[in-house]
Amino acid sequence: MIDRVAVTRSVRNVLVFLMMVAVCASISSASQSAWRKLNLAHSPSPRVNMVMAYDPAGKNIVMFGGYDGTSYLNDTWIFNGNDWIQLNPTNAPPARSASAMSFDRVTGTLVLFGGYNGNQYLGDTWLWDGATREWTEANPATRPKAVTLPMLYTDPLNGHAGMVGGYDGNLYRNETWQWTGTDWVRLHPKTVLWARGAAVVANDVAHKKVVIFGGLADLNPNNTWTWDGVNWKMENPATQPPLVFYIPAAYDPVLGRVVMYAGISRQDATWTWTGDDWALVPALTPPPLLNSQGMAFDVKTNELIMFGGAVQTTIVNDTYRLVTK
Repeated sequence: MIDRVAVTRSVRNVLVFLMMVAVCASISSASQSAWRKLNLAHSPSPRVNMVMAYDPAGKNIVMFGGYDGTSYLNDTWIFNGNDWIQLNPTNAPPARSASAMSFDRVTGTLVLFGGYNGNQYLGDTWLWDGATREWTEANPATRPKAVTLPMLYTDPLNGHAGMVGGYDGNLYRNETWQWTGTDWVRLHPKTVLWARGAAVVANDVAHKKVVIFGGLADLNPNNTWTWDGVNWKMENPATQPPLVFYIPAAYDPVLGRVVMYAGISRQDATWTWTGDDWALVPALTPPPLLNSQGMAFDVKTNELIMFGGAVQTTIVNDTYRLVTK
């Protein structure tokens, strides 16, 4: 006679064992991640609060602007997988820092909006064409409020660039906007993100959502939100990183997770978003305590690239690569 209780226990034990194996494998994989400082022939000058994003049309990481401690910048660089190359477009956006940029899959262009130039908050929209390597200023009929520190992303439903939040010099904002290719349209989701700027933002490709964490705000921003293309949702992760702002993030398809390096809080603070929780990844040879740096995933090398930022009050121009085996 079959002992059904024993069989049930045996099956349960096997399942537990398999789960433990999966967890151990995940930990083993994470433990083999390492940040490696690159020794490149060329490099942009030291800066903070630049924008960086991968451009599928040009098949390069694009970086623009920032602040070097004295001046606001408007130079354009690409990272081709091996080195930084400065470009000389015929028309470039005015100098600024703390703007935001994301790829619009429908038009095949990078969309840049907002920022600060030392005197005023900016509300202009610029488009980067990776094929021609040129900037074009858009002339939308509807213009969002001029802000610094907005969050831009690629909408998971329709592929257009989307934008939320920012600081207008008086208030942190929470409006959600979408770029149509020629104009900005304000969306009116039932659930609205709590107002903030300078938050961690990235496309969670695996789960077809956008994730936002932390930032600066009048109301507590130490929380995690996701956008599914229709509504914002405040998540309830079991683990929450320390509150951070001026920290970049990017989706790493090798890990299948969003990655952020929150060096402003602790030296080994490489965090990943699993889709419902934050996990601290023990990355080998962590960089210094960086903040206000740039980050993007390099499809050519299949690795995350991180550049610039500040170590306390020293602005740097180091380039790091996250190697995962």
